[in-house]
Amino acid sequence: MKTYPGSEIRNVAVIGHSHSGKTTLVSALLHAAHMTPAQGRVQNGTAVTAYDEEDIARCTTMQNAVAFAEWQGVKINLVDTPGFHIFCHEARAALLPVESAAVIVNAQNGVEAVTERVWKYAEEANIPRIVVINQMDHPKAGGNGGLASLIEDLHDRWGRTCVPVQLPISDGKGFHGVVDLVTMEAFYYTPNGDGQGKIGEIPASLFASAKAAHEALVELVAEGKDELMEEFFAQGTIPEQHLISALHEAIREDRIFPVLFVSGETNVAADHLLDFLKVYAPAPIERAPFAVHAPAAFAATQPSESGGVAVATNGHGSGHSGQGSGLGEAALGGIGFRPVADSEPASLVVYKTMSDPFAGRISFFKVISGVVKNDATLENYTRRGQERLSHLSVMQGRKAVEVTELHAGDLGAVAKLRDTLTGDMLGQKGAEIQVDLYPFPEPAMTYAIEPKSRADEDKLAPAIHKLMEEDLLIRFYRDPQTNEFLIAGAGQPHIEAIVSRLRKRYHAEVTLKSPKVPYRETIRGKTEAQGRHKKQSGGHGQFGDCKIRIEPLPRGSGFQFSSEIFGGSIPRQFVPAVEKGIVESASRGWLAGYPVVDFKATVYDGSYHDVDSNELSFKMAGRIAFRKCMEQAKPCLLEPVMKVEIEAPDQFAGALMGDLNSRRGRVQGMEARGKATIINAEVPMAEMLTYGTHLTSMTQGKGTYRMEMDHYDVVPQPVAEKILANAKRPVDEEEE
Repeated sequence: MKTYPGSEIRNVAVIGHSHSGKTTLVSALLHAAHMTPAQGRVQNGTAVTAYDEEDIARCTTMQNAVAFAEWQGVKINLVDTPGFHIFCHEARAALLPVESAAVIVNAQNGVEAVTERVWKYAEEANIPRIVVINQMDHPKAGGNGGLASLIEDLHDRWGRTCVPVQLPISDGKGFHGVVDLVTMEAFYYTPNGDGQGKIGEIPASLFASAKAAHEALVELVAEGKDELMEEFFAQGTIPEQHLISALHEAIREDRIFPVLFVSGETNVAADHLLDFLKVYAPAPIERAPFAVHAPAAFAATQPSESGGVAVATNGHGSGHSGQGSGLGEAALGGIGFRPVADSEPASLVVYKTMSDPFAGRISFFKVISGVVKNDATLENYTRRGQERLSHLSVMQGRKAVEVTELHAGDLGAVAKLRDTLTGDMLGQKGAEIQVDLYPFPEPAMTYAIEPKSRADEDKLAPAIHKLMEEDLLIRFYRDPQTNEFLIAGAGQPHIEAIVSRLRKRYHAEVTLKSPKVPYRETIRGKTEAQGRHKKQSGGHGQFGDCKIRIEPLPRGSGFQFSSEIFGGSIPRQFVPAVEKGIVESASRGWLAGYPVVDFKATVYDGSYHDVDSNELSFKMAGRIAFRKCMEQAKPCLLEPVMKVEIEAPDQFAGALMGDLNSRRGRVQGMEARGKATIINAEVPMAEMLTYGTHLTSMTQGKGTYRMEMDHYDVVPQPVAEKILANAKRPVDEEEE
């Protein structure tokens, strides 16, 4: 396969809401570019970027996939991303290796919840955006208010700089063409054809609209550029060649967000979108230098210019205006910049890992600088080892196409690297740098996972760790309080997909259960008690006697211990044993076996025996005294309360508020964000275990939520009675 310099590469993330047709559009672009003999379809599992077994089974994209199109001397790398809100972190991760984003908007529904979210991600990353109105073949394209209403909605949300560079041609034959507002030419297509258009006359019914839209585009492009404004006022327009270069510059600088129209399903205007990406999307060499810092293992041993230890920065590559090679400062452990240029030392960052049953671990990477050659040996800056790049490739979905070299800015892949994982940086020895990935959110939902057999238990940990290499959002751990194996992910569909992959790929059968809520116990009263342990069994006996006082502490204080022993009533060396006895008994709980927290215990008196007293005796005395205190200290249950943020369209706000109230939630505030409402609330964890599925059904899939542990609070008495009725009372130590 031909290799391409950075000037002839376009890296584009395809982002948008679920069911806006992103995967179908990518298949249409590949077919229009003659990369596939027929157009792939999501419905029958032939779409190039929907190759994962779970993507095919569910007919939805769940993780990023890469494909490329060779188009008129330019290589266009397309990163297809999920649009379901649970997998938005994948769309955000896809913005690191690209220089532009095609924001796909459903022509029927317009801008939806995830469309807004991924737009914000691209805005934060300073990634130029191209708005693509897809599914123009649908009878309800444009929604109830028609195309004008859809464009007005774009202006309301993202500003008047969202400007059409095309007009759709739709009539009794449906959507079958577009008018190019730059060249003022019409392109006609045969629906369900090869995606190749034929130039023709602008329809008479559209000519006046096209002329007005062309003038609006020219005027917007000219704004902010004095020489263009002078040319515009002098000639009443801008010559086509000047307009093309000026529009390219305006898109690169985020001053204009062009709007195009396509139908991925019927492959109409796909070639024109490829033309647009070739001419107007920025090339990798045009992006600002990557913000870099020294890898942690390297920076820790290198002084910064100020003499201190270098501090890592969260540099994501786009939008930085730094100049220079970036090697000087970065190699010293400070903050620097690395341009995307062949002349720089070779370096690459791994932005995705895929576990293939046959090829093993496949590492997807972005060439930050230099030229990476097949069979090259590079240093892993992150893990301080060396890796040989055998069978250097570019990915066409699941298929690897081998290449001899990749230039700065290109996207590639290599299989079977020994130690390299997502986020690792590889490069030329002596030129160590690190580019950081975008931060991943914390998992929103946790389930208990249980192997079905001993054989499944042996397979479980290795299989999950392979999946964790592939998906950085997965967490797998044992809860020390409940002794359950827990698996955490973005939501119920995410965790179900993990379980399905465990079964299909690694033949590990597991069952999912709702995790046990980690309740706690505490006290609300102050009390005192004596613990006396005496045991005679021939020879030396056991004797320990202590008096303790326990009192409640503010929520979140944990456990405190103090001693008020005077006059040697308990020898100093036995006081820690009393504390240990209290701690052990508190960990076993009193009401229902949950740990007792947020209290202070004070030992203030006691007695001992010169011969029979020892540490074990006083530990047992501490246990007995603690349990006697708990009988009088007004014990109660505590439950974890989550801080929850819910985002949903305005029309669902009332129903969501009512639902939160029914879940014992306390709404802390509301705010408007575009046409969405943000609800902030505090809700008990026990009420949120299955909230993701419920929210999806309540909001027709348009609502999203995030939650994190906030604090513990007292369980209301009616709820506590139900919990205690099903709980196993802890066994008294004296019964052991």
